[in-house]
Amino acid sequence: MKQLVGIMALAIGVVLVLNGPAWSDQKGKGKKDESKETVEMAATAKVTIDQAIKTASEIVAGKVVEAELEKKHDKLVWEVEVVTAENKVMEVHIDAESGAVIDVEEEKSEKDMKSEQKRERKQPHKP
Repeated sequence: MKQLVGIMALAIGVVLVLNGPAWSDQKGKGKKDESKETVEMAATAKVTIDQAIKTASEIVAGKVVEAELEKKHDKLVWEVEVVTAENKVMEVHIDAESGAVIDVEEEKSEKDMKSEQKRERKQPHKP
């Protein structure tokens, strides 16, 4: 019985050792690709993060909590999140090429998004 437990432990250890590097290589590769993409987007953007934050602050009063450069609909966009005095999180989307404000919208919580999806499913589809 002790031999069986020992053999099982050894087998599990061997599997973990052999598969460990494969998992870490895959994770590392994804991070490198993501970093490369971020660097490329930053090099392409004509509007800096400081300019995007300044523009967002002029549009929505509050505290900037996050600014992220994203690709949306094949367009480079700064997404700046601002927390208002009413404790709402507003997203200001700014064109990273021109600096123009694309839109401003309230960020929806996961709870709001789930209830919206439920309402959409309950409504009959009209042809």
